[in-house]
Amino acid sequence: MPSAAALTHPAHTPRGPETPDAVVVDPALVKRAVKAAALGNAMEWFDFGVYSYIAVTLGKVFFPSGNPTAQLLSTFGAFAAAFLVRPLGGLVFGPLGDRVGRQKVLAVTMIMMAAGTFAIGLIPSYATIGVGAPLLLLAARLVQGFSTGGEYAGASTFIAEYAPDKKRGFLGSWLEFGTLAGYIAGAGLVTLMTALLSTEDLVSWGWRIPFLIAGPMGVIGLYLRLRLEETPAFAAETEKAESSRPKIPLREMITGQWPALLLCVGLVLVFNVTDYMLLSYMPSYLTSELKYDETHGLLVVLAVMALMMVVQPFAGALSDRVGRRPVIAAGCAGFLLLSVPALLLIRQGSLFAIALGMGALGLLLVCFTAAMPSALPALFPTRVRYGSLSVGFNISVSLFGGTTPLVVTALIGATGNMMMPAYYMMAAAVIGGVAVWFMTESAGRPLPGSPPQR
Repeated sequence: MPSAAALTHPAHTPRGPETPDAVVVDPALVKRAVKAAALGNAMEWFDFGVYSYIAVTLGKVFFPSGNPTAQLLSTFGAFAAAFLVRPLGGLVFGPLGDRVGRQKVLAVTMIMMAAGTFAIGLIPSYATIGVGAPLLLLAARLVQGFSTGGEYAGASTFIAEYAPDKKRGFLGSWLEFGTLAGYIAGAGLVTLMTALLSTEDLVSWGWRIPFLIAGPMGVIGLYLRLRLEETPAFAAETEKAESSRPKIPLREMITGQWPALLLCVGLVLVFNVTDYMLLSYMPSYLTSELKYDETHGLLVVLAVMALMMVVQPFAGALSDRVGRRPVIAAGCAGFLLLSVPALLLIRQGSLFAIALGMGALGLLLVCFTAAMPSALPALFPTRVRYGSLSVGFNISVSLFGGTTPLVVTALIGATGNMMMPAYYMMAAAVIGGVAVWFMTESAGRPLPGSPPQR
C-alpha cells in the first residue's frame, strides 16, 4: 500500500485556519478518483434505468401472462428484493473497506455489479423454462444488491477523503452526475429500442441488449479502479497503526455511532425516496397508471435528468459556499410544499404540464444529489467511515428507497388514490427536515479524524 507521503505532502505555507499538519493532494489523483468512483455509480444506475424503463416488458418476459398489474408488481418486487440484501452487503464490504482499503473493495463491488447485470441478459424467459426464469432473475438481482451494498458508501467515502475541504461539495456532486449519466444512458437506450423495435421484438430479444452491455462497462470500470491509490485519510490511519488495520468491532462501527447513524438514515430516506420516485417509478406511473404514451413519457423524464446534470455541479459548488444544511433543507421544504402541485400538473396529462411538474421535482432533487455525497461521509470518523456509512445508508435505502416503486404501486392499488406518490414524498420530506435540523454543518471543514486538506 502506498504511504501517505506518496499521496500527499505537508502544506508549507498555511493560511487562515490551516495548520502545518494540513495536506495537499495531487489534483491529478483527485480527478482520477472522482472519475473512477463516478463510473461505478453510473454503472449501477445504468442498470436501474434499464430495469425501471423496461419494467413492463420484463413483466411479460419473466412472469405469467394475465394481469398486467400483477406482472408489474412482480417485476418491482424483484427490483425491491435486491435492496433487502443491501444491508448484508454493507455489513461485509463496509468493515472490509475500513480494514483492507477503500480501493480494493470498490474493485470487488465493480466486478459483482457487472456480473449480476450481465447475467440478467442471459436468463431464458418464463415461456421457455417456467418458474426458473423469475427465480434466476431474483438470484441475479440479489447479487447486484449485495454488491451495491458497498458501492455508494465506498464511492462517496473515496471522493470525500481525496477532496480538498473547500471543494468537497463540488467534487462529491460528480458522483451523482455519474448516477444521472448512467441512468440517462440506460433509459435512453430503452427509449431508442422502444421506438425502433416492435413490441414482439422487444419482448423476444431486444430487452437483453441493455443488460449485456454491462459486461464491457464493468471491464472499463475495473481497470480505472485498479489504477487508483488509497485515499490520504486511509493511508494515514494505516500508518498510525504501524501495520495492517486491526479488526474494527461491530460495536464501534454501529452502536458507537448511533447519533450519526440515525441522522444518516433520515437524510438517506428523503434522498432516496424522492430519487427512486422520480427516476425509477414515474416512468411506469406515466405509462401504467395515467395511460400516457410510453415514448413521450420516457423522453420527458430523460429531459428532466439532463437538466439535473447541468445544474448538479453548480449546486455542489453552492453547498461549499453556503453549507450543506441550507441546500438540503431547501430540498426538504420544496418537496413538502410542491409535491402535490407538481403531481397535479403531471396528472393533467399534457406534455407541457408533465414536463413542468417533473422539472420542478427534478430541480428539488438536485438539492439532495449535489449535497449528500459530501454531507454523509462527514458524519463519521475515518476509522469507521466506510463501515458505518454502509450500514446507515443501506438500511435506509432498503427499507424506504428501493421499495418506493413497490409500495406506491401497492398503495394506489389498495386505495385508488392517484396522489399517493405526492403524499409519500411529503412524508419523506418531513423526516429529512428533522434530520437536517440536528445535523452539524460540515462544509469547508476537515472530515472527522482527518487533518485539514487542500
